[in-house]
Amino acid sequence: MNAISITWQPQGAFHHVGFVVASIQSSVQGFADLLQADWDEQVFHDPNQGVRVTFLKSRRAGDPLWELVEPAGEQSPVQSFAAKGGGLHHVCYVVDDLEKALAEARLLKAIVTRQPMPAVAFGGRRIAWIYTRNRLLIEYLER
Repeated sequence: MNAISITWQPQGAFHHVGFVVASIQSSVQGFADLLQADWDEQVFHDPNQGVRVTFLKSRRAGDPLWELVEPAGEQSPVQSFAAKGGGLHHVCYVVDDLEKALAEARLLKAIVTRQPMPAVAFGGRRIAWIYTRNRLLIEYLER
């Protein structure tokens, strides 16, 4: 199912935690049960990123969303990670000014691994990716 944007929005700047799985359908219920989270059954295919994603919303107020990320084919950037069992992949923060956030990250010696691009799951809002010196992958989501 493809929709324009997710309906759930966390309250703060910490938006979600991304977790790579081989199959959303075979793993989502286990995540929902363990995290005490709700799933709206929306799965977004994002050809720009080569993935399918879905979001789980915690039943605890103030928690970030959980994103399950599934490769959308053999050329997906997360295919090899999923084939090895997947796991924790990234954290995402909402930023007011994407270019400013990237410039500040570069000053801290982070590497911009994906330039700004529209994201299907966020109604075309732009995202970008950085990799920090301490090996943390961060997704920035433009407010």
